[in-house]
Amino acid sequence: MNNRQNISTIVLSGVSGGLIAFLIFFSFMGPVKNQPVDTSPAISFSKNYTSQQDLVVSAVEKASPAVVSVIITKDVPVLEQYYEDLGFNFSIPKYRDSGETEKKEIGGGSGFIVSDDGYIITNKHVVDQEDAEYTIFDQDGGSYPAEVIDIDSFNDLAVLKIDAKDLPYLEFSDSDQLKVGQTVIAIGNPLLQFSNSVSVGVVSGLARTITAGGQFQGAATEQLDGVIQTDAAINPGNSGGPLLDTDGKVIGVNVAVATAENIGFSIPSNIVSNIVDSVRENGRIIHPYLGIRYMQINPSLKEANNLSVDEGVLIIRGASAEELAVLPSSPADKAGLTENDIILEIDGQKLDKDHGLAKLVASKKVGDSVKLKIIHRGEEKEVTVILEEAPKN
Repeated sequence: MNNRQNISTIVLSGVSGGLIAFLIFFSFMGPVKNQPVDTSPAISFSKNYTSQQDLVVSAVEKASPAVVSVIITKDVPVLEQYYEDLGFNFSIPKYRDSGETEKKEIGGGSGFIVSDDGYIITNKHVVDQEDAEYTIFDQDGGSYPAEVIDIDSFNDLAVLKIDAKDLPYLEFSDSDQLKVGQTVIAIGNPLLQFSNSVSVGVVSGLARTITAGGQFQGAATEQLDGVIQTDAAINPGNSGGPLLDTDGKVIGVNVAVATAENIGFSIPSNIVSNIVDSVRENGRIIHPYLGIRYMQINPSLKEANNLSVDEGVLIIRGASAEELAVLPSSPADKAGLTENDIILEIDGQKLDKDHGLAKLVASKKVGDSVKLKIIHRGEEKEVTVILEEAPKN
């Protein structure tokens, strides 16, 4: 129950292709008639000048060894051909289950190594097949069986582990510092054919909300909040690959593509790094939570309900009696939050269309103490909430 952009069909994928801009400097000067020719040295750029192209090439060279392909294999039925006799000496071929199975590749995606001892990040929808096996291929052709450590349904992420040591790995950058127009680089495995393909684009937008669907028939759709929009070209198979800055650090995980051209999406690195830390510290993904249901306040909601503010979130119950506004014994309940309270800020950050409550809570850790500015029964006040582990769905 929040404001979000209506985006046409979104297909979970990754990013490939793009444009590299370069600067061309050209000047021409000729001698003036009957005047002495200036023979002084021409002005030149310092050797320390680094072009955008050089930055991109350097970042790709640094990051590529840590980008991997994730291949899915599964036992599938072996079909046998037979012919159905239709009479008049005419028959047609048909197929039936032979009762046997064979292991076949059924799909895959991209991923990247985040520690020297073999932890790997990819998308949840890349590794959500039951009874499937997952194999990691590096850029040199080496292969490793992979274990799915845990999946994060909230953010369409998964953490894998391979048995290896001293691996190249990528570091995270601070996605909160991203600017629209900033150059970004994506590396992935488009169409499951062209490993470590590179694309270059810019950050087209921040804090987007999208509804995305999985790559397999019947896969569930899910809402992703606070994602990065980029104009880099998108192809199936890039899901789970990194979105990098020009230092070769991860600023996002490529997750989805809109049917419109030049619109791709990535999960911000600050969310991803928290998940990696959680797995390394706890052996599983844990999420902090407040324990409330809420609606983003906008001018129309303010007018309809005679609210005193047009930003923040309103704590409100769901459609059924079971969908309480504040979950019993939750951190919000323990802090005294109640239905119809309005949350204006969290740790000094105003809640608006670009700074959603869910994103801000997701950037915290279990056990963190956060300060909320709220309106309670018409009175503005500040309360402290200690975040706890969200219960599993």
